[in-house]
Amino acid sequence: MSKPKPRRQFSVVLSKFLPGPILFPLIGLIAVCLAMIVTTDTFLSVDNLVNVGRQVSINAIIAVGMTCVILSGGIDLSVGSVMALSGTLTAGLMLAGVPAPLAIMLGLLAGVACGVANGFFVAYAKMPPIIVTLATMGIARGMALIYTGGYPIDGLPDWFEIFGRGRVLGMQTPILTMLLVFAAAYILLDRTRIGRYIYAIGGNEEATRLSGIRVVRYKLLVYAISGFTAALAGLVLTSRLMSGQPNAGISFELDAIAAVVMGGSSIAGGRGSIIGTLIGALMLGVLNNGLNMMGVSPYLQNVIKGVIILLAIYISRERGRSG
Repeated sequence: MSKPKPRRQFSVVLSKFLPGPILFPLIGLIAVCLAMIVTTDTFLSVDNLVNVGRQVSINAIIAVGMTCVILSGGIDLSVGSVMALSGTLTAGLMLAGVPAPLAIMLGLLAGVACGVANGFFVAYAKMPPIIVTLATMGIARGMALIYTGGYPIDGLPDWFEIFGRGRVLGMQTPILTMLLVFAAAYILLDRTRIGRYIYAIGGNEEATRLSGIRVVRYKLLVYAISGFTAALAGLVLTSRLMSGQPNAGISFELDAIAAVVMGGSSIAGGRGSIIGTLIGALMLGVLNNGLNMMGVSPYLQNVIKGVIILLAIYISRERGRSG
């Protein structure tokens, strides 16, 4: 009898130590928090923890839509640009005299429209997701710059800051919004037939199609969800800045992908957890906060985060092979 290959043995050992889909992300979050507690004096202060939650909220909201897309086997690089387009459109419409509820709704619908466009080209035109969303990333950013002339849109009404700086029931509005979005995503992905289909498409698209499921419909849906969460995050950011910024959201797509991957989801699709994404977003937020408090250079921070993401992808792949 031939002996197992060393690579296979390593995979089996790794899967025994990390049996659950969110166990490794949770261990990682605890480890990062302990490191920040040891190396900084103010990490556990209430003000700092609230600040971490507020900073995490925007990336976490985007990461919800990104999770749906990645679980289906796709990718969405346009979310940062969609944020900017939705935020500037909402701000511009309010200043033009459009009633605030209608302006906010139109801004969110713009994000959904961008997502539907991505889904159409991916699902119906059979184009690669990375190419489609790379193109729409440029289109949405260009539209935001054209709409604003390249300048921020300021002068928003004072009440508008409630979405980014206010409190509801004693809780920071961005944090509450984040939790509500994650709760809705958890119900969708873990408690409905739609969620099971999304996982199935990412696991084996052809088998899912042959079983009679309308794959194109659910692909369109996940990109629409991604567009909506990007637009919602754009609303929160615009409210926090009290300004519609056409250059907002640059590189946010990378942070969202990082949160999903660090949360244990497979970049190839079909395997992951929305709770893991929340843990991944928190881990990334704590890491950013701690490195900033320690005075670590932003350039070195990028290197550290890149190494952590590569390690997360490697472990996720090995667990998938051993499974």
